[in-house]
Amino acid sequence: MLRIAWSTLRVRWSSFAGTFVALAFGAALMAALGQVLASSITSPDRGPQRYAAAPVVVAPDERLTLRTPFGERGAPLAELRGLDPELARRIPGAVVDRIFAAQLAGGPPAVGRPWSAARTAPQRLTSGRAPAADDEIVVTTGAQVGRRVQVVTAAGSRSYRVVGIASAGPQPTVFFTDGRAARLSPRIDALAVWRPATEVRTALAQAPANHASADHASADQPTPDHASADQPTPDHASADQPTPGRTIMGQPTTGQATPGQVIVSGAAPRQGGTPVISTEVKVLTGQERALLDPSRESDEQARNNANTIAGIAAGFAGFIAVFVVSSTFAFAVGQRQREFALLRTVGATTGQVRRMVYGEALLVAIAASALGALTGPLATRPILDLLSSLGMAPAWLVPSASSVPSYVAFGTGVLVAVLGVVVAAWRAGRVRPAEALRQAAVEPRAMTPGRWIAGGGLLATAVISMAVNAVSDPSGATNNKTFMPIVMLLIAAAGLLAPVVVRPAANLLAAPLGRLRGAGALVVPAGAVASTRRTAATAAPVLMTVALAATLLGGAAMTDATKAAMRIDPVRANYVVLPSGPAGLDRQLSERLRAVPGADVTTVTPTSLYTLEGAGTQLIQRPAEAVNPATLTTALSVPVTAGSLKELRDDTIAVSPTWEVSLGQRVRLWRADGSPVSLTVVALLGADSTADAYVSPSHALSALPSLAYVKLRPGASACKALEQAVTGHNARSMTKSAWAETVTDRAASASRLGLLAVLGIMLSYTVIAQVNTLLMAAPDRTGEHGALRLLGATKGQVLRYVVAEALLVVAVGVLLAALATALGLLGLYAALLQLAGPVAIEVPWQPVIGVIALCSVLAVLAAVLPASRVRAVAIPR
Repeated sequence: MLRIAWSTLRVRWSSFAGTFVALAFGAALMAALGQVLASSITSPDRGPQRYAAAPVVVAPDERLTLRTPFGERGAPLAELRGLDPELARRIPGAVVDRIFAAQLAGGPPAVGRPWSAARTAPQRLTSGRAPAADDEIVVTTGAQVGRRVQVVTAAGSRSYRVVGIASAGPQPTVFFTDGRAARLSPRIDALAVWRPATEVRTALAQAPANHASADHASADQPTPDHASADQPTPDHASADQPTPGRTIMGQPTTGQATPGQVIVSGAAPRQGGTPVISTEVKVLTGQERALLDPSRESDEQARNNANTIAGIAAGFAGFIAVFVVSSTFAFAVGQRQREFALLRTVGATTGQVRRMVYGEALLVAIAASALGALTGPLATRPILDLLSSLGMAPAWLVPSASSVPSYVAFGTGVLVAVLGVVVAAWRAGRVRPAEALRQAAVEPRAMTPGRWIAGGGLLATAVISMAVNAVSDPSGATNNKTFMPIVMLLIAAAGLLAPVVVRPAANLLAAPLGRLRGAGALVVPAGAVASTRRTAATAAPVLMTVALAATLLGGAAMTDATKAAMRIDPVRANYVVLPSGPAGLDRQLSERLRAVPGADVTTVTPTSLYTLEGAGTQLIQRPAEAVNPATLTTALSVPVTAGSLKELRDDTIAVSPTWEVSLGQRVRLWRADGSPVSLTVVALLGADSTADAYVSPSHALSALPSLAYVKLRPGASACKALEQAVTGHNARSMTKSAWAETVTDRAASASRLGLLAVLGIMLSYTVIAQVNTLLMAAPDRTGEHGALRLLGATKGQVLRYVVAEALLVVAVGVLLAALATALGLLGLYAALLQLAGPVAIEVPWQPVIGVIALCSVLAVLAAVLPASRVRAVAIPR
């Protein structure tokens, strides 16, 4: 049968052209996305930037490591510890580096560093001189030599004179004198050393006589905060907290250094008024120095974004490939009913017919998949450039040279073809010899029992999944990983059940043609209804294209609106004060806001808490907000299901249901810098709480508030006072309504970028599939169009008929897409209703209408071009 399959391919190549193109493009897309995925994993990190000129860098351990009965558990610290000043004295010539928030008033986000650390990049003077006095600075951008500028640090705003301009580094920087930098930020973040690494490690391991090991620190050692020397704040630490280090279920213990770490002998225990000291340090050389670069987190985030987008797009590519290839194979097999009838009449068995169809599929799949697997990697660079331009991938990713994605794409393409032809081969083999010619002359029944079962089963699965999500896990429904599989199920169900809708939809959509003169109102819907299987097959790509765009973009819009409402609705404040950069609101500004007459100010400081969960098997980093409990309920409406926020103090905590703890329970935690603390649960928050946990301001450590809520007392007006308070502090005051708009816009733009990237890749595939299907259907219509010409229709009338029929097919596809979209968004609405109450069912109409218009234009072109060459011919028998 392979010989017959090969002969069939040579004679009827046009019937398989659409399948070939669909498979080739699908394999190419999967190969390209696989290469993007491989590139995001295998691309080397960027070389060191901040310490490119320093061969060795000593830095504190940035992880919290706990020893449990199940082994070590670790997590990155939200607030880094500092190095012991004694270490700098042990290493001659070491450059002390301190990195802290420092930004010119009205300037770009920047950091402050001591001038001696400028050589680590290196950054050199391009004009002026080095700072020599406490009120002198060198900047990399934003000011000119000789000007006095306001610089905002954690302590507040102060005037400085710019005495020099330095070359650009890894981020905008304000350089202070070493002494001034030490007072602004007592914490030592790194030591840059120009000595051999072995010598540095030896020096760090030496124990001086005047210090006791920090690993044997007293259990009653106090733990102060990271207050600036310019503006110290009270020590809020609990008196029973040990010095953080390696821990066994919360108890301090000596530890052994892991590779790349050094246990510091004689490290001074943390004293009041000083930063927390790390007893373990890292000696970094070579590429390891890039771990301290400011772009490390953003680079990893962008790398993960590229990874996620490529994975989601590859999953959709596989789904679309199965959907498109199965429909094109079914359509191609449907066109050949007479051929199968003749084969069965001359004695071909059911198995032989099916093997012939499988053989055709394999031959087409091998050739198409090979072509796609070879050409797909050529699109890797353009896709990476697209993601990079959208901010969804690092610009420095290097396209992978691995051949694994091509092999996977080839195998997937062949597998997709075989799976896609199963139903078509089974149907081709079911023709009995005595019924062969009759079945070839009349289109077989479109909705078979198998199609009813498959379509109904997929639809029921999607509906049940949406119901389960809405009832048991409404917050999970907002996750794309949960919503996207449901979208796939709905689209597949709509495609399988499409013939049921074709007849009523065609009659309904063609009703406006009844007002026109001529036979158009009769001929156009009759052509669609007479062959529901063909109409459903040609409408399937439109269904998928429009449904993907409408459902994913509509779901994203609804989810963003819900998240924004959950954050906005509880706010009772009249004004919100936000920082203009990532540093937060400085302490001086916070005091100025509290001094505004007639206003109650509540600052919110984000921090982290670490918990051992799962019987000590997992170390979880949980977000928390440090707030003043006296003014919290004035600014926010906080849902509380048990307990009271009035009991929130330095030794208590309010938590959300995800913590799975009970009221009054004592919880062992670790704070953002790794210091242990035990807190009593005094309030259980509602499931719709905007915060996962609330703690008192003492647990914020050195973090600065991310925003401030200002609630006016009756009769008070503080607009001008607030504007004056924020002037010169890199902050802005906004009314609640203006702030709400920024929250909504920011959430929408952040989530839709990734979806647009995925849709852009996917829609290119579905559009090509649409054109292929229409071109495959064109030969079947040649006889009909020729008959119309014989009956007296002019060429223009035939072309108008073809255009109307093509638009009718697009309209049927859009209607099916609307049904799938409506059901998907209603299921999402039911879940979101549990989170934030009623939310508008919103569809971004502009891109959806653009997709429909594109489908319409392509459908008309694909139908008109073959029809324009038709002449008057006899009706085929």
